[in-house]
Amino acid sequence: MSEKTMETDALVIGAGIAGLQTALDLADQGFQVTLVEREASIGGKMIALSKVFPTLDCASCITTPKMAAVAHHEGITLLTYCDVTSVTKKGEGRFAVRITQRPRYVAEDKCIGCRLCEYTCRVMVPHEFEGNLGVRKAVYVPFSTAIPQIAVMDPQNCMLCGRCQKACPTGAIDYFQQPKEILIKAHTVVLATGYQLTPLNAKPQYGGGQLPNVIHALQMERLLAPHGPYGRVLRPSDGKVPDSIGFVQCAGSRDKSLGVPYCSRVCCMYAIKQAMLLSGALPLVDITIYYMDIRAFGKGYEQFFQNAQAMGIEFVKAKVARITEDQDHNPIVRIERMEEDGRVEERMHDLLVLSLGMIPGCRPEAFAPVDVAEDGFVQCPNPKIHPAWTREKGVFVAGTAAGPKDIVDTIVEAGSAAMEAANYLNSLKTKDVAGIEEGSMAAQG
Repeated sequence: MSEKTMETDALVIGAGIAGLQTALDLADQGFQVTLVEREASIGGKMIALSKVFPTLDCASCITTPKMAAVAHHEGITLLTYCDVTSVTKKGEGRFAVRITQRPRYVAEDKCIGCRLCEYTCRVMVPHEFEGNLGVRKAVYVPFSTAIPQIAVMDPQNCMLCGRCQKACPTGAIDYFQQPKEILIKAHTVVLATGYQLTPLNAKPQYGGGQLPNVIHALQMERLLAPHGPYGRVLRPSDGKVPDSIGFVQCAGSRDKSLGVPYCSRVCCMYAIKQAMLLSGALPLVDITIYYMDIRAFGKGYEQFFQNAQAMGIEFVKAKVARITEDQDHNPIVRIERMEEDGRVEERMHDLLVLSLGMIPGCRPEAFAPVDVAEDGFVQCPNPKIHPAWTREKGVFVAGTAAGPKDIVDTIVEAGSAAMEAANYLNSLKTKDVAGIEEGSMAAQG
């Protein structure tokens, strides 16, 4: 397999909101940036959200312009559908990064994003972007605002019928496409590898992921999104409009049995945000949030919480012992109240949302020279003064790769990582200039 070699000033790994911001900040300073993303499109988790708290601004309206800016910036090279296999330091300001670009089975230089291949495909499978609530084809563009607008084929579900190949006007379908090995020589590396949610099936007492009307928070985000799988909020099991919706807090955080003893910081706020959006979308719905503690720590967050209470959203301080369902797939929550007399009771809802926690998006220590803390996130030696530093000089970290945080803090820390990387790159140039001057003086002497 042939290997392609590229050179760049900065390599940013991960193209979520942190990676996008870091790449843009560096490129705007005149540095050449290569942005690597493992998914078929950039945008990360944020592009799938409906709105953001506490302002309730449109998430797509914030993310899409940054995605477009990255795609059209002359200083940024974008590599999608890639896996980083190793980051090796070869000396001061010299990193060798090996990347495997997985085959799309669609030629990137030929695909024009017309989606005729997708329209003609007859295979339908659950759509990961929609939280498996909607469907996609075996060959598909990841979502409507995906960047790049290039189709990708799912070989595990493709029937090899040839319909997409016949429909493609540019001959972009390539059933024999092979992985590509890429070697990137960079002067600095920024890890923006993001997060993932704790598994929905991690707690058997909560149904183990087998109850159709018990969903996680990102699935609710897609139900609330105007371009979501159903176009409105419906129960997955039967398409019914729910009359009663419950939220279970700390369903994946602050739980040593799951290996997640820490607070994920954003769960309270995104549950309150979703509850407020549901109140607007379904004015007659009854909404209950079962919580142990409400942690509204950011600017305007406490007022946001109080606004939710004023809207009539019920907050019940209780521990959820287990979740079952009746014959109509209505979730039944067994709770122990933490206030009043500590009584145990059961409540029924039409739909239940588990507020899952944040865990690392990958294992960065497996391919990069960094340390990780006990929680699995990248460890910063001095997080209060230099939150973007890692133990390896020239390798920086941004966003939730360093730990759970909200979007505001993620963007701020992405800017910090870009600044630290820029300072490092400038220091390398200063050393090079000093070395040249010393050599010139020595020659003259």
